[in-house]
Amino acid sequence: MTDDGRSGTLPGQRDTTALDLRQGTVVREVPAPPQGMAPLHGMAPLHGMAPPHGAAPPHATTAIDRDLVPPPAPPEPVPPRTVEQHLDEILSAVPQPDPIELAVLDAQGLLCAEEVVSQRALPAFDQAALDGYAVRALDVEGATPEEPAYLSVVGESVAGPSGPSSIGPGMAHKVAAGAMLPVGADVVVPAVWTDGGAVTVAVHAGPAAGDWVRRAGEDVAPGTTAVQVGTPIGPAQISLLAAVGRDRVQVRPRPRVAVLSAGSELVDISTPPAPGQVVDVNSYALAAAARDAGAEAYRSGIVPADRRRLTEVLESQLLRSDLVLIAGTFACEGDLVQEVLAELGPLRSSPVTMHPGPVQAFGRLGRDAVPVICVPGEPVAALVAFEVFVRPAIRVMLGKRQLFRRTVQAIAAERLASPLGYRQYLHGQVMRHPDGGYVVEPLGDGSEAMLARMARANCLIVVDEDVTEVAAGGLVTVMPLLLGG
Repeated sequence: MTDDGRSGTLPGQRDTTALDLRQGTVVREVPAPPQGMAPLHGMAPLHGMAPPHGAAPPHATTAIDRDLVPPPAPPEPVPPRTVEQHLDEILSAVPQPDPIELAVLDAQGLLCAEEVVSQRALPAFDQAALDGYAVRALDVEGATPEEPAYLSVVGESVAGPSGPSSIGPGMAHKVAAGAMLPVGADVVVPAVWTDGGAVTVAVHAGPAAGDWVRRAGEDVAPGTTAVQVGTPIGPAQISLLAAVGRDRVQVRPRPRVAVLSAGSELVDISTPPAPGQVVDVNSYALAAAARDAGAEAYRSGIVPADRRRLTEVLESQLLRSDLVLIAGTFACEGDLVQEVLAELGPLRSSPVTMHPGPVQAFGRLGRDAVPVICVPGEPVAALVAFEVFVRPAIRVMLGKRQLFRRTVQAIAAERLASPLGYRQYLHGQVMRHPDGGYVVEPLGDGSEAMLARMARANCLIVVDEDVTEVAAGGLVTVMPLLLGG
């Protein structure tokens, strides 16, 4: 065909065979006879002419040659998707669970889901910020070690309940950190700036008014926000919540993630594997990875081989979970797990331009359209797929702003090879370079699935799709695998 859609044959000629896409048959267009010539058998007559005996009725303008009907065409192969396309589909579909109220200690590591407004002043009263003497700034102005200011010590206060006290000109009140400041004092002289006298104290320096004094409400005033929405709750936030009188707080909950493994070759960890069998490591590794990412992970283990039991297990996990993660569901056509999953909702399985793990699947299944992520059954590929797709999804559900691990540029310690068109993820060890920056050493070439090598790795080396080789000494992108990072 030419650019304008016309046939590429010589002028005056036509290709008389075409495929009728609606009927699935080959249609042969029969040309009209020259003017004045009777139509041939099987051809439609010219307008105004009676059809000859045995000819097709006037409305028939085509003839179908049944011998030319082609066999059904094989289904078109699913085009591969990029890592970003598959990841975007997952991230746009995973929900954020509704906030829940937890005790402040149970909220550690989660994001605050409410604006916590203080009903108290912090501190509740004027207090000393450190051990020393509460005095008037005017009485110590210009004091030096050579010419100290001498003041009479009229009392002493420690942190805790105490009666009201006050000072006047030329007086000092010994105070401990956190003690109530006496009326009339506007500065605390650190004890190390004095001779420590008990009756009369010599002050060797004169701080300005307000130094080492905590005024009431200076930290948090009543009616102001103590902890904002989206703040990660750590030890400091728990301290503040307790100080303003909150023992419970609304937070984004940890998403509930169910982890399952599929495969007829799998046996549980307590069963010695027979020839051809392997231990189910994926449900343990992926559950641990989900917990490290901040989820509440439930290891369901190996899926049953019986259809009814398999359906019950999958349905129960969809009811109790915010996300279901299944390893090893890419068997041949007719696989029981694929069939049961298809009965629960649409699940899209497609090749992804990444290595390892070039086939991934995702869908929203069950009554509540729960996200289901399927990763390869090979353990190294399963954990790589978790890092690339599942961990960001968990962090979306947690309400985190930083979805991905931070990456650094590192010098490759040796040559790296990568398949063209695929994003390669290699396990490696990244170290600080003596001259600054980072250097990374790959553990294997990516073609071998070695659990021991993966256990020694502290990073993933990421080689882009359009790069087939990185020379030793070249720069590569490295994703450090820090626990909880």
